[in-house]
Amino acid sequence: MVKSALKKIYTAMIFTFLYAPIVVLIVFSFNSSKSRANWTGFTFDWYIQLFKDQQIMTSLYNTIMIALIASVCATIIGTLAAIGMQDMKKFTKAMVMNITYLPVLNPDIVTGISLMLLFIFANKQLGFFTMLLAHITINIPYVILSVLPKLKQLDVRVYDAALDLGATPMYAFRKVIIPQIAPGIFTGFLLAFTMSIDDFVISFFTTGSGVSNLSITIWSMARRGVNPKINALLSIMFASVILLLLIVNNRMSGDGGRKGKIK
Repeated sequence: MVKSALKKIYTAMIFTFLYAPIVVLIVFSFNSSKSRANWTGFTFDWYIQLFKDQQIMTSLYNTIMIALIASVCATIIGTLAAIGMQDMKKFTKAMVMNITYLPVLNPDIVTGISLMLLFIFANKQLGFFTMLLAHITINIPYVILSVLPKLKQLDVRVYDAALDLGATPMYAFRKVIIPQIAPGIFTGFLLAFTMSIDDFVISFFTTGSGVSNLSITIWSMARRGVNPKINALLSIMFASVILLLLIVNNRMSGDGGRKGKIK
């Protein structure tokens, strides 16, 4: 009984430590004053001013466009790479896997400066396109690591059976392989999208003047003091992520329930 109570208290403390700052941020996004210490009244003014701020809206557009394009490209490349790695010999596969882990383990500042030097060496002007290429590069390993476990669970005999029944390799790939590894592909896409939105260091080193995403804009605004518009922006981002997670969990639960009924 005591052990169970201690576990609950410990869990509550962990969640309080993690989410209390976010709750404070959301509460003060409705504060009528710019003060970060005193509550002076409830207002939606900061949210209204947020959508009137052209700099933030431009940064939001850049962030979403780069995140979407980079996630789609990284998901396609990463999925094909994972499928190719699955059939490699043990030593070759282990070597390629270690190389794949390097961008994940490598400090962001090293990756950011390396990519910046590469773009300068290739005579590419830093801007939207270079930031997009950088985001695709850093997201590919996360997609590979999400898809590989699903490929290990894949029953190759189903694919062989489809070929024996007259299906072409491409048709069998689309109708047999892809549906079975779809959860890993979707997870990799979500992870890539989240990493792209969250990234600051690599974006900072690979962008040029006049092009910035939300993380760079928030950093530049925070240097002049925390503007309540930042609180409003981060509150909306947090609510969007929570809504996305609820939709994904609801969909996965629904798929699991349908599979259970079929069985």
